[in-house]
Order: sequence, then structure tokens, then C-alpha cells
Amino acid sequence: MKIGIVDLDTSHPNAWVPILREMGHEVTAVFDGGTVHDAGAAGAFAEKHGIPVVCDRLADMPELVDVAIVHSVNWDLHAERARPFAEAGKAILIDKPMAGNARDIRQLLAWARGGVRIAGGSALRFCEEAEAWRRSRDTGDQVVTALAGCSVDDFNYGIHAYGLLLAIMGPGIESVRSAGAHIQHQVELVWRDGRRAFLSIGETAGYLPFYATIVSEREVRHIQVDADRLYRSFLAAALPDLAGESTTLSPFPPLGELLEAELAALAARRSLLEGGRAVALEEAAVSSEPGYDGAAFAAQYRMKARGLTR
Repeated sequence: MKIGIVDLDTSHPNAWVPILREMGHEVTAVFDGGTVHDAGAAGAFAEKHGIPVVCDRLADMPELVDVAIVHSVNWDLHAERARPFAEAGKAILIDKPMAGNARDIRQLLAWARGGVRIAGGSALRFCEEAEAWRRSRDTGDQVVTALAGCSVDDFNYGIHAYGLLLAIMGPGIESVRSAGAHIQHQVELVWRDGRRAFLSIGETAGYLPFYATIVSEREVRHIQVDADRLYRSFLAAALPDLAGESTTLSPFPPLGELLEAELAALAARRSLLEGGRAVALEEAAVSSEPGYDGAAFAAQYRMKARGLTR
């Protein structure tokens, strides 16, 4: 496929371009909106990676590509950045978190219902360690519960813990309840079939790896994810689906299942603000609340990228 890169805010574009090429895809165009970098960043990136076209306007890119990869660190820009591609019927891969409010989630789902191929979210949803656990387990050995977590923050990094938990437990989250915070935020998630699992996310004194402990009827298994292998696993899972090549033998989750991670995070935020009441995902999906503030996060990210502090 011909791929366009939208926004260069994070380390992901530099890391992903070589993987995309190794997989046989062309990276044909790049655009940067200036959220983190100054003018000229797209040109320098294109020269470094041998990308033939730098788009000064995002509207010029859809005709040049088959799929756009949206890397904006401000997740509140994701739907806006995706719009010209959705309207042109092009496939879209949206880096994590895909959206920080229910309004944008509803827009992404509406485009998908209209036939636009959209994928994205946390690479942890497709990590090799969770896949190896699924292959190795006895299908009759039912999961009792699981605990997953990571550090740094509740949403931009915390979404990875939601993704890892969904990789283990599968989709079907019914409700989410904040159990409060002690150093980190602890969250209980309940599935429609009655299963429960837990998250511990947020800032800690040191960096914590992505991890999960799975309790089944017959064993306890601990997973610690190798972050160096995440990108390739994610792209290998998502790109065939965006190309229309996903099969019944290796089905890719529909967008609604992928977005359970973001909806669960929104429900956890609301539960924490409202004293720990259980919040149904259906309630979170129709909410008009502002959700997680992508612009504020992006402003902090820009300052850190420049070695500045407030």
C-alpha cells in the first residue's frame, strides 16, 4: 500500500517507517501540523526517510495514499486529521489513544459503519506475549481474574494497560468502577459474562513495564511485555485488515471492539470523579463530557520534548 504519515509528534513515525518498508509498503507522503515541532520538520523527516512528497495541506494527501497513519499526540485532533481520508474512502490507522471523548468515538464508528476501514489504538492489544499465552493455554482452563498495569499516566500510557487486559480477557466490557487511588489509580472492569479484572495505572516514582498477572482455574501466569517488539506485531496485525485482506482464519477486531479500551478509560475517569460508582460502557459511549484533554497533554508533551518545565 501507499502510506501517508500524518503528524510527527512522537517517536513512532521514525520507528514505524522502516518497519512499513520491510513489510513491502511505500511511504509516499508526510504532513506535520506543528503541534510539537516547528516549521520544516516534515521536510527534514522526508529527507531523512526518502519520502517523495511533503504536504503543506492535509487535504492534498488523500489522493496520494491508500492509508493514512495518524500520529498526533493531541488525541483531540485525531478525528479532524482522519476526516479528509474518511471522506475520500481511504483507510486510516490511528495511533493510541484513538480518541479522548465519546463524541470523537461516535464519529469514528459512524465512518466505519459507512465502509471506511479504521484501525488503531494500543499495540499491547496485539503483543506477542499475550498471543503466546492464548496459544499455550488449555481452552478448558477458565480465567478467574487478571491484573494489568503500567506507569507514566492514566490515559496516554494507561491506555496500553487497557489494551493488554483486552488482549487477555477479550472484548465485552460491561462496566467500569474506580476503586480509588493509592499512588496509582486502581480500576475494576466487569465483563458482560460476569468476569472481573483489574488495572493499576498512573505515575510512579520509577518506570514500570507493561505487565499482567493472569489467574485461571489451574495456574497463575505472569506476562511482562518486551516493548521493543510491539510495533511490528501491531502493524503486522492491522495493515492486512486496512488493505482488506483480513480473513476468517486471522480476523482483525472490528473498530467497536478496539474502542472498548478508550471507552473503558472514559468510564474509569467518570467513576473516579463521581466517587467510585460503576459506569456502564453504554453510558460512556453517549456522554457529552469533555473527557481527557488532548490539547493540555500535547502542550505538556511539547515542553518536555524541548527540555522545558512549567
